Amino acid sequence: MANLTDISTAAYINLSSALTFLLAFAFLRLQPINDRVYFPKWYLKGARASPKSSSGVLVVNKFVNLDIRTYLKFWAWMPQALRMPEPELIEHAGLDSVAYIRIYLLGLKIFVPITALTFVVLVPIHWTGGTLDAIKDLTYSNIDKLSISNVPSGSLKFLAHILMAYLVTFWTCHVLYKEYESITRKRLHFIASAKRQPQQFTVLVRGIPPASDESVSEQVDHFFRVNHPDNYLLHQVVYNTKYLAALVDEKKRLRNWLTYYEMRFERNPKKRPRTRKGLWGLYGKPVDALDYYTTELQEINREELAEREKVMKDPTYIFPAAFVSFKCRWGAAVCAQTQQTSNPTTWLTEWAPEPSDIFWDNLAIPYVQLSIKRLIVAVSTFFLTFFFMIPIAFVQSLASIDGIQKVLPFLRPLISMESIKSIVQGFLPGLALKVFMAILPGILTSMSKLEGYTAFSVLDRRTASKYHLFILVNVFFGSIITGAAFQQLHKFLNQPPSEIPKTIGVAIPMKATFFITYVMVDGWAGIAAEVIRLPPLIIFHLKNTFMVKTEEDRVHAMDPGSVNFSVTEPRIQLYFLLGLVYSIVSPLILPFIIIFFAFSYTIYRHQIINVYDQKYESGAKFWPDVHRRVLLGLVLSQILLMGLLSTKNAVKSTPLLLILVILTIWFHRLCKGRFESAFVKYPLHEAMKKDTVDRAIEPNLDMKAYMEEAYVHPVFKGVDVKIPLETDEEITATVSTKRKGSHLKKSTSFGAEAVENVVEELLGFL
Repeated sequence: MANLTDISTAAYINLSSALTFLLAFAFLRLQPINDRVYFPKWYLKGARASPKSSSGVLVVNKFVNLDIRTYLKFWAWMPQALRMPEPELIEHAGLDSVAYIRIYLLGLKIFVPITALTFVVLVPIHWTGGTLDAIKDLTYSNIDKLSISNVPSGSLKFLAHILMAYLVTFWTCHVLYKEYESITRKRLHFIASAKRQPQQFTVLVRGIPPASDESVSEQVDHFFRVNHPDNYLLHQVVYNTKYLAALVDEKKRLRNWLTYYEMRFERNPKKRPRTRKGLWGLYGKPVDALDYYTTELQEINREELAEREKVMKDPTYIFPAAFVSFKCRWGAAVCAQTQQTSNPTTWLTEWAPEPSDIFWDNLAIPYVQLSIKRLIVAVSTFFLTFFFMIPIAFVQSLASIDGIQKVLPFLRPLISMESIKSIVQGFLPGLALKVFMAILPGILTSMSKLEGYTAFSVLDRRTASKYHLFILVNVFFGSIITGAAFQQLHKFLNQPPSEIPKTIGVAIPMKATFFITYVMVDGWAGIAAEVIRLPPLIIFHLKNTFMVKTEEDRVHAMDPGSVNFSVTEPRIQLYFLLGLVYSIVSPLILPFIIIFFAFSYTIYRHQIINVYDQKYESGAKFWPDVHRRVLLGLVLSQILLMGLLSTKNAVKSTPLLLILVILTIWFHRLCKGRFESAFVKYPLHEAMKKDTVDRAIEPNLDMKAYMEEAYVHPVFKGVDVKIPLETDEEITATVSTKRKGSHLKKSTSFGAEAVENVVEELLGFL
């Protein structure tokens, strides 16, 4: 059980780590040689020039900053990060990035007033309770005296906790509503003011039914000429390029190695570089590196060309999916937001992701297979989430004095030392949990990919949902349950069953000390480590030394990265949950959470301005998930407080808190109906306004030329291969088609038509 000394030790370690990271960052960012690592966004925008291109300076100044005055203002990056106005930041980084950092601002808006109020009202009540001193054989520390556990059972002082629960709920809902309203307004303005982009005119069509007398391309062309004759423009079918993409990646890898050995040879022309044919050149027959990689590149070029021809000519390489583009936004909105046929499993339409957001591997999954995969993933997520609690409980048990003494008894003299004991109890549990959680995001991302979503933005949101569930069950409930079981095991075994609920009620708020250490490890030192960007720094200098020959190569060597929403947002939600749950139970944790939100807001604002280059822009489409998860944390805090007060003989509080739960759920339904449609649908009125403005500004715009290569697969871009593209050049009253019984041609056989309708109905039912 961590005490005040242990918490102080953990705070000292984490603050020292954070300060070390910040000082290292302040020094490294000032060095010209690191400029592309810490300011890559400005290079990509063309607003910053390489220090090496400057003239009239000493050679050493190209690598090291010798201006002492800049070191005296090492802290200046913090106010600079806060200085850029939000409208300019949206223009600079996009609405996704701005909405993301507003999550941290939301945390500050919620918890700063709550912290002040709870410290004035609840902390004195808890400290003067005196209950823990009266309970024999209970493990606790002085910090636990500041929690609700120290208030006597049946005390009228619990009225203060009920009143605070109402105030916390109403204030949280007020802030959430205002923020939801603000983000919705920003999203609508962002969409209305956005420049013309291909995804505004394009729909992704999946579930194209097979036909023996028409190709996929002919089917798509025929279907949309018939059903959208006034607005259909062109379409691009989707090819199976999985093997071709692998060849392109392998070709890029071989070219990088050839570049590396060419640069080695340029530095030392007297000695030709050698390599081995085995993996990574570590084993196998030694050969001349330049000849070997030149030959390999020639071979893979031939293989790539053959595969390209096969993809273009073989109809089996065409998937039953296509990107269909329209002449106007209104036509695309109608198609994307309506059902195309009576069979809801075919001709499925949705808004096409922006080209950089497409996950090409999932475009061809059939509807039935899609449903089966999602069911399998849902079941797998359930078992992974709940069975993962076993190893987490084991790791948590080892991250304690008793656990280490049992598993590693020879360390008993070492951990008996007071300083080592403080580190183990105040620092090790949070660190162990963070390390154990590091392997999860990759697993959950792979599971989300199996579900068949076609956009990286959707994959990120789905992965975030799974990760949030995992954190909720394993980190929050798992840590509380295992903590109560391991720490109070002796008392459980030596008391009547009727007393166990009371012990659990006391043990849950006492787990706040563990979460305080976790907040410091993950939220202080972890966030500070984000700004130093150590892996990208090392990788850039390795590439810059061994693989960069031109300025274009140097640009490719930069790794600006992006906000990893699928991982960071669920972690933020844990802090919301902890703050809402423990604001009334044990308010001491709140200052640590406020420091996390303020520190993270500053760090990520700096990174978004200077570093991150987002892979896609969804217009803050993830905000309904953020809002819903904060409300879920609020409901859980109310339910847990209800159960906790029932163990304190405050049964009459249950109806009062139950009203809060009902009101919170009603508030969620209110916000869902008021705001969520703006994140799901595109109003036809807005689409028509944008189209009208476009026609007035550019009446002669060639939409076909603008759209024809927007949704070509990346492996076809930059090569001299003409992609077949069907366009709406001449639409007549009768549409020619190979298919018998076309959409415009009435069947002469009533019996055949009746049979066809029955079959379609049966297929729709199935």
